[in-house]
Amino acid sequence: LSKEFSSASSTTTVGTVTSRVTRNGDAVMEKDLLNHEDLAGDRGMVDDIFDETYQEKEGPKPAVRYVWRNIILMSLLHLGAVFGLMLIPSAKIQTLAWALLCFLVSAMGITAGSHRLWSHRSYKATLPLRIFLTIANSVAFQNDIYEWVRDHRVHHKFSETDADPHNAKRGFFFSHIGWLLVRKHPDVIEKGQKLDLSDIKADKVVMFQRKYYKPSVVLLCFMMPTLVPWYFWDESIIISFFIPAILRYTVGLNATWLVNSAAHMFGNRPYDRHINPRENPLVSLGALGEGFHNYHHTFPYDYSTSEFGWRFNLTTAFIDLMCLLGLASDRKKVSKEVILARKMRTGDGSHKSG
Repeated sequence: LSKEFSSASSTTTVGTVTSRVTRNGDAVMEKDLLNHEDLAGDRGMVDDIFDETYQEKEGPKPAVRYVWRNIILMSLLHLGAVFGLMLIPSAKIQTLAWALLCFLVSAMGITAGSHRLWSHRSYKATLPLRIFLTIANSVAFQNDIYEWVRDHRVHHKFSETDADPHNAKRGFFFSHIGWLLVRKHPDVIEKGQKLDLSDIKADKVVMFQRKYYKPSVVLLCFMMPTLVPWYFWDESIIISFFIPAILRYTVGLNATWLVNSAAHMFGNRPYDRHINPRENPLVSLGALGEGFHNYHHTFPYDYSTSEFGWRFNLTTAFIDLMCLLGLASDRKKVSKEVILARKMRTGDGSHKSG
């Protein structure tokens, strides 16, 4: 593994590649592999690298156990979002702009925060940026950072198996929202407990959020988005609640869920045809750059989750801006040579047609 450091851009480029042959049933699969141990040492973790040794347990699957509280709450939330949609023609333009701003901030709390910073350690953030991303994460209300990271690392390490929290092989509905409406498969819990989350536990900002997560969500996800339009430009309290709070929150949830569902089912696989995740530009558009999913599961440590920079990728632009401002550094990026070698070796050939 060789690295090229640029002090001007504070970007680490992963440069060389080795190969290994693995067997998947009767098929022989040759993959390009980076020296993950060296790379993990640089990031301080390996638990987002797929574990090829995992075997699902034989025998019947455990019975599905519904979580009725979640089913009822999610049903009411989406009904509220539909009502919010109906209120849009009556809302002031400032309210709609505020709802969009709340969506973008909350999305960054997930994409730039829980995902690229804390789950994958693909770049480093200063204390002020980590505080901002933690606040934005509470606006998003998708579980606290610690729990989000644990579930996401399990998802990468055991993707499309019983140990994957939102295993796409169980269908679109399950991988989109159904996984939140039933009890976790025992393997998800077992593997999650064995992950090394010492880096997350050592982050005092993350653990502070975990301690005060519920009140932070009430304040930042629901109260703040509602009270600002009502107080500052005399918007109706009903519109203030159902558009910037409920509708915005529901859209944010579904944008994230589409990464788990649509981006695991629809699209091409130019980097690795042997895995389920796909390249889905529409998902990238809605999830601020998270839909380049075949690339991301092939190279989970790349801060951009894509080889195309800012294209359909507002999160990458945000991280680059933070680096320009001195609030972020040490972005991990895979070299063009490694990407091309991987495409040629394991891709589906779709890169040749653009």
